[in-house]
Formats: sequence, structure tokens, C-alpha cells
Amino acid sequence: MDHPTGLVALTLPMPDALAVWGLPPAERVRRELAPMRVPVMEGMELPAGAAAWLLLRGDAIFHHSVLRGMIDHPDIALTDEAGRPLAAHVSGQRSPGERQAALAWLREEGESPAGLRRVRPADVASLYNARLRRRDDPYALRVSRENLAAIEKRLFLATYKGVTDLVTKYWWPVPARIATGWCVQLGLTPNFVTTVSGVLAAAVCFLFADGLYGLGLALGWVMTFLDTVDGKLARVTLTSSKFGDLLDHGIDLVHPLAWYYTWGMGLARGGEHFPPLMWILFGSYIAGRLCEGYFARRFGFHLHVWRRFDSAFRLVLARRNPNMIILTLAWAAGRPDTGLWLVAAWTAVTLAVHLVQVTQSVVAARRGPVRSWLELTPG
Repeated sequence: MDHPTGLVALTLPMPDALAVWGLPPAERVRRELAPMRVPVMEGMELPAGAAAWLLLRGDAIFHHSVLRGMIDHPDIALTDEAGRPLAAHVSGQRSPGERQAALAWLREEGESPAGLRRVRPADVASLYNARLRRRDDPYALRVSRENLAAIEKRLFLATYKGVTDLVTKYWWPVPARIATGWCVQLGLTPNFVTTVSGVLAAAVCFLFADGLYGLGLALGWVMTFLDTVDGKLARVTLTSSKFGDLLDHGIDLVHPLAWYYTWGMGLARGGEHFPPLMWILFGSYIAGRLCEGYFARRFGFHLHVWRRFDSAFRLVLARRNPNMIILTLAWAAGRPDTGLWLVAAWTAVTLAVHLVQVTQSVVAARRGPVRSWLELTPG
């Protein structure tokens, strides 16, 4: 489907263009622009019949917010920090001579056309990324052999949620980047990695139910690691899909409760009595998620990015990874029963905090708009 404004993107072929995370820059641009309904062509001449042209060098990569900003700002010429040409948006108001001059400028065969305003990525891009709950560092970069490794690292770190648990934020980034690189080299898809993590999640249930907590925890940690890798792989290769997102979130929603229940089954095999504990754990977990869902539905963003405290509390609140730390430490101390009680207690505390947060948000909404501190903080 064509862009409603008649905009057509043209990538100028560069024979020495290097692939970034397995994708040539021109293909990355095509995948980035597809959700924005901008058709992409490759060549050295302006396509006929277009109302406007988005011209891009075939050896450069662009953050999605930079591309969106380029679309929204006609008659601009985008440069990198060194002033080298990267892209241009040429409207139909420009003369044929100015259009050709823009093409020549991108090929570094002429000066920037007088009719185009020169900008840098931060001049046109949005800094706040609501989906990843972070402030972005929008990029538009030429790729070379000298900076390829640094660019791939930058792109990988840009896929991380800014507000998440302490394991994902502090433990997994380096090993996950290595594993993501292996997946790209082996041609593994994000959905394949998600499926493997789902199989491991099921295997952990059987191990916990048999009281094999050590082996179950080992596989559980591998599963949590793969749960980080699949999302990062999808984002760096631009292969996210609705099915993959549904599969990933479906597994994430179900397996923590399954793990806690089967952990309790393992305790029951040893004579422990756990049903009342499960009511506390399950009830607090479900009610807490409902609080988060209510906040997101009412205000349009996640509860965890409302205030600085909410973001800090997300590091340790009773979700799978922090709870896995509790269970692992309790197992290492020889008290798996105490571990489950502590998880239940921490889940109840998390629910209490969520109830206070939601109450405070309702009161705050009476005084004015409720917005994320990340959005309000100056760049």
C-alpha cells in the first residue's frame, strides 16, 4: 500500500555497503519503512509518478524515529555529525534541477541544494520510545568496516527496554548480544528461539513437580536468558511479527504461575502443605497484573514509567526474574519451602505497592494529565 501522501523512498545503491546484523542497509530501510506505508525502490534515478521523494544512501542505517521524522519534515537534507550526506526529503515543490542536485549531493558529487534545510538526526527524531520504555538516542550512520562492530553494539543496546528487572538490565546484555550474534550467523529465527524457551519452560515444570529444584532452576535460568535473546534478535533483524509477539507474551504470562505451582507440588511430595500459599501467590500476582493493565488502559503508557520511583521499583518487583533469585538462594540454603513463602510474600507486597500507585494516579489525574517522567525529562 502506497503512502497516503504519495511519498516514495529511493535508496542509492552502494556496492561496498556492509550488512548490519545480517541485513544490508537498504533492506533495513525497506523493513523500517514498511509499517509506515512508504514504498522503497533502489536506483540512481528518481521514480516517476511520485508526489515526493525520500532519498537515502544505501550504505547508511537509520533509527525508525529518524525515518519517521524525515517523512514528517519535507525539504530537508540529513547529515551525520561530520556533515556528510545521509538522506533527503524532496517535496514536489522542488524544481527538477533541485531534485537532481539532491541526488548529486547524496552521491557527494555536489553541494547541498539551496532549497533544502540541513538537519541532524536529533532535529527530526522523537527522543521518547513508549514501546521500549526508554529515551532513545536516534541515529543515522554510515556503515564502514571501522565502525561496524560499534554500530552493531549500539543497535543491540537500543533494543533493550529502559525500564525492566535487574537481571535483564544488568546481567544479560553482554551474553545476550553474543548469543544474538550466534543466532544471526546460524540463521535462527526469533520464533525458533521463543519455541525453545517455551519447551524449556514446560520442562522446568516437570522438574519442579518432581522436586528436582537444582536442575529445574538451571533450565529456568537458561529459559529466562533465551526470553531476552528472542526479543533482541527480532528487533536487530527487524523480523518482529504479531504471531511472535503473541507467542512470546503468551508464554511469559503463563509459565511463572506454572513454575510456582509445580514448585509447590514438589514440596507436597515431601509432605509440605501449600494450598493456602498458592491462593496468596496466585491472587496477588493476578491482581497486580490487573492493576498494571488498568493503568495502561486509562493513561496509555506503562505504570512502571510513570515516576522515577515506579521505574526503580520495576527492577525488583515480584516478576519472574527477581522471584527466581529468591528461589535460587532458598534452594542453595536447603530451604525450598521458605523460598516459595518468600515469593508469595513479595508478590503480596508488590500488589500493595501497585494498589497505592493506582490510587495515586487516580488522584493525580484530577489535577491534570498523567504523563511519564521519561517523556517529560529534557533530552
